[in-house]
Amino acid sequence: MNKHKVSDYKPRLKRYYNDELRQVLMKQLSYKNVYQVPALKKVVINVGLGEAVNDPKVLEIVRDDLARVTGQIPVQTRAKRPISNFKIRKGMVIGLKITLRGTRMYEFFDRFVNFAAPRIRDFRGFSRDSFDGRGSYNIGLSEQTIFPEIEYDKIKKVFGMDIAIVTSAKKDEDALALLEGLGMPFERKK
Repeated sequence: MNKHKVSDYKPRLKRYYNDELRQVLMKQLSYKNVYQVPALKKVVINVGLGEAVNDPKVLEIVRDDLARVTGQIPVQTRAKRPISNFKIRKGMVIGLKITLRGTRMYEFFDRFVNFAAPRIRDFRGFSRDSFDGRGSYNIGLSEQTIFPEIEYDKIKKVFGMDIAIVTSAKKDEDALALLEGLGMPFERKK
């Protein structure tokens, strides 16, 4: 008989952060309180689909692929104002968005860093310049094929995505230390 409930499950990366990395970062960043140490808050994945205006089936294809990659169904994003040059009216669906928190966030981050990122063509590490000044990191991917959940033979539409990794860090240096500690590969300093 299994004593553990499903709710007792903690992702590998979250256990590592709680058990080891938090103490290391506390000393490295010279914080006095454990609660000052930066942590992952959420991961937001955004896909802009301008071509969904002409072909609504694109939305379904992208939604299925995103759900397969993240384990969560995306939300539709709508146009806030009309753009006549692109034939977009206010309220039209122009993209998909997913916000991951908690267990799903750690699972996705772990898979992204350890399995998907090394499969990026000509990958030499993520840029250290993509922090926003408030401790969040932004990545743009050109195709979803890097994720192992996507079967290359069954791809109907290749699409890119923006991934925003939001941390509780107040400074970019602290966020960099957190992400490096969690195993995110950054470019070597020149």
